[in-house]
Amino acid sequence: MVKTETVSIETRGNGHMVNVTDRVAEFVKNAGLDEGVVIVFTPGATAAVTTIEFESGLEQDFARLMEELAPRQREYAHNARWGDGNGHSHVRASLLGPSLAVPVLDGRPILGTWQQIIVLDFDAHPRSRKVVFQAIGE
Repeated sequence: MVKTETVSIETRGNGHMVNVTDRVAEFVKNAGLDEGVVIVFTPGATAAVTTIEFESGLEQDFARLMEELAPRQREYAHNARWGDGNGHSHVRASLLGPSLAVPVLDGRPILGTWQQIIVLDFDAHPRSRKVVFQAIGE
């Protein structure tokens, strides 16, 4: 069985984290997936998907780390070529990647107690993002 659903989320950009854990669990349940894998994917080059303990301290820590790794004010060849000022957004998103595969057992994604699935929007402005959920299995 393979089932796919695309949802929209509104983001503030600039590293905004959106917790999609409950939406993923609901999708898995509605898809009737008992055992397999659920893939979470965001199309585009300035967003990413990962897991984290979704709490304000780690949000701040993560934002600080991203600023250290790919500072907004650094010169990026992308900015020189396209003039859109979001070279840092592309670099940050590429470090994490656009997708995540989570095993499913007994109709639920297997996640740790403090582990949530998040979509991060690194672009320089708010936007509506598409997120694709795909269930594969039985």
